[in-house]
Amino acid sequence: AAPSRRSGHGCGSGALLGRFGVLLQALLALCSFSILMLKRYKEPKEERRPWKIWFFDTFKQAIGALFIHLANIFLSDLTKEDPCSLYLINFLLDATLGMLLIWLGVKVVSWIVQRKKYTYLIFGEYGDPPQATAWIGQCILYLLIMIFEKTVISLVLLIPGWTKLQQIFPDYNPNPKLELALVTLVVPFIVNAITFWVVDSLIMRKSKQKDTLDINGSIETPQARSTEESQALLSPDVDFDQSESDQNISRLQETNQKMKQPSYQVII
Repeated sequence: AAPSRRSGHGCGSGALLGRFGVLLQALLALCSFSILMLKRYKEPKEERRPWKIWFFDTFKQAIGALFIHLANIFLSDLTKEDPCSLYLINFLLDATLGMLLIWLGVKVVSWIVQRKKYTYLIFGEYGDPPQATAWIGQCILYLLIMIFEKTVISLVLLIPGWTKLQQIFPDYNPNPKLELALVTLVVPFIVNAITFWVVDSLIMRKSKQKDTLDINGSIETPQARSTEESQALLSPDVDFDQSESDQNISRLQETNQKMKQPSYQVII
């Protein structure tokens, strides 16, 4: 039998995976997906991602979010207390401290792949035309970042004191279904609207990168491009005909010789 909970408050064991809980989670996924679609339409038209690129970016984040969600459900069922409150604590930690860890992970991974010149592992860069292999590689990197983030959050939960915080929430929500709706739909939707927007901006292709990547995928810095333009402008055979240039030089030499001759005559 399931362990008894004080005052009968809180959602029961397995409520997160029950019919009502799964329905709420599916609705949350649909709402979160709509947020990412809205973000795409808010992008400037000249920088708006094609649908295939947007799908690659979105599905990459969906894989990471699904992993975190399943991990939170698994960890919530390990408690003898209200699993909904522990799920909410996990979720809020993921949205605060976890966001900082994700940002740090993305920055470190991006620095490493750029230093190693693994062009197709740069987040948001899939080649031209977009390659599925580049997307798979980036998904693996992003999933590793999620594993790192969830491991740190799980270690934080081992700190004494979280159990007392967990026991507070059911007292304010005597209805188990109301509590389930709050922790799996209402609060996650509000928080996901922010976190999904921020994470998508981190892992999408930046507009400034479009000017530094050529069609072959090699990285070209603005300084190198400026140097090439300067060399092209200073090249002597860009806009001048070689024969005409030689004639002008010879005329100048003749003029200089005439000017060097003395302008007086000696009369005997």
